[in-house]
Amino acid sequence: MPERIFPWKLSQIRKHIDVITNKLAPTIVLKNATILNSFLRQWIKGHVWIADDRIVYVGNQLPQLTKNSEMIDCANKVIVPGYIEPHAHPFQLYNPQSLANYVSKTGTTTFIGDNLFFLLQYNKKKALTFLDDVGKLPYHFYWWARFDLQTEVHGEENIFSHDFLKQWLEHKTVIQAGELTSWPKLVAGDDWILYWLRETKRRGKKIEGHFPGASENTLLKMKLFGVDSDHESMNGKDVINRLKMGYTAALRQSSIRPDLSKLIKEVQDEGLTSYDQLYYTTDGATPTFYQDGMINQCIDIALEANVPSIDAYHMATYNIAKYYQLEDQIGVIAPGRIATLNILDSIDNPTPSSVMAKGNWITKDGKHCKLNDTINWSDYGLNQAEISWELSIDDLQFSMPLGMKMKNSVIMEPYSIAIDSSVNELSPKHDECFLALIDRNGEWRVNTVIKGFAKNIQGFASSYSTTGDIIIIGKKKAEMIAAFKRMKEIGGGIVLAEDNQITLEMPLQLNGSASSEDLEQVISQQTVLNQLLKDRGYQFDDPIYSLLFFSSTHLPYIRITPKGIFDVMKKTVLFPSIMR
Repeated sequence: MPERIFPWKLSQIRKHIDVITNKLAPTIVLKNATILNSFLRQWIKGHVWIADDRIVYVGNQLPQLTKNSEMIDCANKVIVPGYIEPHAHPFQLYNPQSLANYVSKTGTTTFIGDNLFFLLQYNKKKALTFLDDVGKLPYHFYWWARFDLQTEVHGEENIFSHDFLKQWLEHKTVIQAGELTSWPKLVAGDDWILYWLRETKRRGKKIEGHFPGASENTLLKMKLFGVDSDHESMNGKDVINRLKMGYTAALRQSSIRPDLSKLIKEVQDEGLTSYDQLYYTTDGATPTFYQDGMINQCIDIALEANVPSIDAYHMATYNIAKYYQLEDQIGVIAPGRIATLNILDSIDNPTPSSVMAKGNWITKDGKHCKLNDTINWSDYGLNQAEISWELSIDDLQFSMPLGMKMKNSVIMEPYSIAIDSSVNELSPKHDECFLALIDRNGEWRVNTVIKGFAKNIQGFASSYSTTGDIIIIGKKKAEMIAAFKRMKEIGGGIVLAEDNQITLEMPLQLNGSASSEDLEQVISQQTVLNQLLKDRGYQFDDPIYSLLFFSSTHLPYIRITPKGIFDVMKKTVLFPSIMR
């Protein structure tokens, strides 16, 4: 059992007792509601008393003292726990605060987030301070501890120092290890990873896998290594196989894998009778996917698929809290829990009319409340990207015989380059573009050709990538340089250049990797970016994920990484990066 922090002082607990013994008035009383009781698995009628940030009573009695209490009649209303996103990637152009601020309005108020950004693009000394401070916002933030970077970088051993991993794993808001993308290394005998998995289990924390297309033999091995859950089921049989082996399985509804409706139908066809070991995830979808909310959309899909209503809500709340051993604080409407809840107009409508988190109103009667959730990013060393080097025509020399061919948004295959890549401009009649990955400090570069990204992009530059290094794509080297120059001037971001003009610029003020703007603004910017890229020949689902996964070695087959062109299946560098 992991060490837990009980969030209330002795004096606060005594105050809570005084409220239920009618010596003090509660802060808020929600009267006459239909309430989801997760332990009974029933919808019950009753009242909810709240003292500051804690639920102190659920039942049929009303308090005798109500002076200064906020009394809300919830007749014809339904109260459920606040929704939980158990697998968040909180720096997908947005940042943790902007994401939480936006999706909390539709009921998702708890996030279990990836720490990859902190490992690759953050001052490690300030990372744990950030975790402490973001936990003070009116949302619930928990985190992972990764043991791999899902790419090939120089100096990985310095990133994963023993002391830093130990500090991270012991932090009170870090509740799991994972996602375990480097499981092939583990199977091949990497005892360094196995050591940290054992340390995770010794601390009573969970381990999450990343096993797309894994065989039953692989799943069995991972279970013996100590893995508890996996979110990479591609079909209903995958889900059932994981459940048979004792995994908890996530059903995914994301921008590149909007599979939830299909998965539910297929597990139902497989004869599934219990949803207790299942939960939803949106798996770090890109901004536009959250236009209408986050986990509320998953519940809606489940209800449409005839999942029993209690199970549909439990997969967003109780199942997750119980899995992570957090059900004594969140995921349940019951005495002693933190007052994080959603008030619905009906069971059939999971988008709440009122949202409360930690006793604070996020949304009340459809109106959004002003929140004290500002983050001064510069306090944590997150400012505009400082790029001190210039891109020259000499950096855009393309003589490599091997290129990358896009099979879809995220899968890259090797192919032999047949075009003349020594020219300064490529023809718009084919879908091959120059592609360069350049160290954000200007120390190295990797140059190749990408097939399938677009036909008519002249110059495109992005400081948004897995590693925070610079991606440059285009048909015209002069416009590629122009796009880079403008990206540098705005302190990092995404820029599209053509015909001696800047067609689009999307500033990413946080180290060139995430925006400090509200999510509404980021959604608007991404919508424009997506359309411009599609107009120029991008044919897949999500260009933002393409940028992110160019360097990601947890997916087949070939990647462009800081070490060079990398063969994922053979685990070898085919063409090394070149020093500038």
